[in-house]
Amino acid sequence: MQNQSKYHLSPLSDSISRAPQHQSPIKYQNYPLTKTSLLSSPSRTPFHTSESNPHSNSLHHQTMPPDHGLLYFLLIVLVLTVTVKFPATSAAVQLPKFREAPAFRNGRGCPRTAWSSLDQHSHYNPSIIHIAMTLDTTYLRGSIAGVFSVLQHATCPENIVFHFIAASHHNRRPSDLLSHVITSTFPYLTFHLYHFDSNLVKGKISYSVRRALDQPLNYARIYLADLLPSSVRRIIYFDSDLIVVDDVEKLWSINLGRRVLGAPEYCHANFTNYFTPKFWSNAAFAASFKGRRACYFNTGVMVIDLWKWREGKYTEKLEHWMRVQKRCRIYELGSLPPFLLVFAGDVEGVEHRWNQHGLGGDNLEGLCRDLHPGPVSLLHWSGKGKPWLRLDSKRPCPLDSLWAPYDLYRHSSLFSDS
Repeated sequence: MQNQSKYHLSPLSDSISRAPQHQSPIKYQNYPLTKTSLLSSPSRTPFHTSESNPHSNSLHHQTMPPDHGLLYFLLIVLVLTVTVKFPATSAAVQLPKFREAPAFRNGRGCPRTAWSSLDQHSHYNPSIIHIAMTLDTTYLRGSIAGVFSVLQHATCPENIVFHFIAASHHNRRPSDLLSHVITSTFPYLTFHLYHFDSNLVKGKISYSVRRALDQPLNYARIYLADLLPSSVRRIIYFDSDLIVVDDVEKLWSINLGRRVLGAPEYCHANFTNYFTPKFWSNAAFAASFKGRRACYFNTGVMVIDLWKWREGKYTEKLEHWMRVQKRCRIYELGSLPPFLLVFAGDVEGVEHRWNQHGLGGDNLEGLCRDLHPGPVSLLHWSGKGKPWLRLDSKRPCPLDSLWAPYDLYRHSSLFSDS
């Protein structure tokens, strides 16, 4: 990394050298054949009776040629074997495996706390840090690294509660498998997993410049106030492609004042690029920014007062702009523009060190990028390029080496018995 002297990283150098050697993960193949599909069709019945063809020779229609009979027999055995090993179910998912993380304990001076999602009427305890993240099969490796980084740098890791959001589609809930991954990787972690109904946004999402931005789970951050229990007053929302290299309590303790949301913001943004000409040509739409500062903020790192969010009905305000988008096509960038339309210019500013974003490049090519000048508490690979994919492809960017020490992915060995 060039010009390293102008950056101030939290202690990372000792762990970077321990980055594991990355191997390409072994891909698993799904078998579409099932015993039922093969044997239920009359045209696939391997044996014929004499009633099948009354005009044929009796000996001929009661037996099959030896080679055909053997072929069908072997095929049935193969199908039965595959059916036993890989149950034919649409919910079957192959999730990556991870190494177990060490136990992280509170330092001296940490208050002793306890939190349960079952206690809906518990009083707000500012010593308990609540963090929300989404979980899915595509970004699971990034989520695991993010959790690991938070715990490793926290002064009071036992006082952190994670709230994971997993999508459910057509009554299928992969959350049991995801919950098992979290439990086996972080046996001492306090967490709760919530089901996000994709139907909530199914009719409100329009295509954007990158397919990943169109996934229903990308919009789950809009519904945190509805998903989480009322006893959770404040939440930190983290994307699944970042690592924290500082004590997250520093971010948690910022004063939001009268505002609903806090995030690093950039007030020299050109909002023209975030919205289509149709938006700016409509006087009513363009007037939504009148009298407000044009301050951009990345929604991958946010501190949210959920009580104020609920009081102000901000979910409904964001949904309004999503419906407008479906009718008029006023932006191109997924879930970010609605947040800008509702919150831009009214965000409590957080130090830029808490979201060194854009490390994944742009949304089209995902080229390598350098850090912004200044201290760093959080590195965020927003954009198309993800560090685990670039590392596995043996084409990493220089800053991907900062993510690698937090990667708990268990690479498959060619010589493994499992």
